[in-house]
Amino acid sequence: MSYLANAAQILIEFVFGIVVGLVVLRVLLQLVRANFHNPICQFLYKATNPVLMPLRRIIPAWRRLDVAGVVLAWLLLLLKRVLIFAVLGPLPSAGGLALIAFADLIGFTLMMLLVLIIARVILSFAGSDSRHPVVPLIHQLTEPVLRPVRTRMPAPGGLDFSPMIVLLSIALLQALLVAPLLDLGVRLGMAS
Repeated sequence: MSYLANAAQILIEFVFGIVVGLVVLRVLLQLVRANFHNPICQFLYKATNPVLMPLRRIIPAWRRLDVAGVVLAWLLLLLKRVLIFAVLGPLPSAGGLALIAFADLIGFTLMMLLVLIIARVILSFAGSDSRHPVVPLIHQLTEPVLRPVRTRMPAPGGLDFSPMIVLLSIALLQALLVAPLLDLGVRLGMAS
C-alpha cells in the first residue's frame, strides 16, 4: 500500500504544483504590472480567469496585490495537504492545516522566485533572445527583488552580485521562516 500512497502523493504534488504555479505567477505578474499583450500573460489570464473573476467579486484587490489570487493559491495548497494527509496518514486539525498551507504558499513563492532568478542568471550568461516572450517576463518578475540589492551594493569590475545575495536570502527565509512555520503547523495539527 505504501507504493500506491507514494505514487498518489507524487500525482497530487504534480497536479497541484502546476495549478498553484499558474495562480502564483498570475499574482506576481499583476504585482509587477507585466505587459498584458505578452502571449504568456494572456495564457495565464485565460487559464485563471474562470476561477479568479468570481472570487474577486467577494475578495477585492489591495493596492496592486490580487488578494483573491493569494487566497485561491492558499486554498489550493490547503486542499493539496488534505489530500496528502488523507492518503498518507492522520489528518491534522484545521488550524494546523491552515498554517501548513500558509507555509507552503510562502515556500512555493520563494521557490518560484529562486527558479526565476536562476533563469535570469543563465539568460544573462547565454545571451538572451529578447524576442522570446518569456525573457521580458523573467526580467519583470525578478527586477523588483534584485533592484534594491543592486542599488545598495557596489559592482566590482562591473559584476552584479545581487542575484547571489537574493538567492542566499531566499535560502535563509526557507530555513528561518518556512521550516519553523511548517513545524508549528504540524505540532498544532497533531496536538488536537
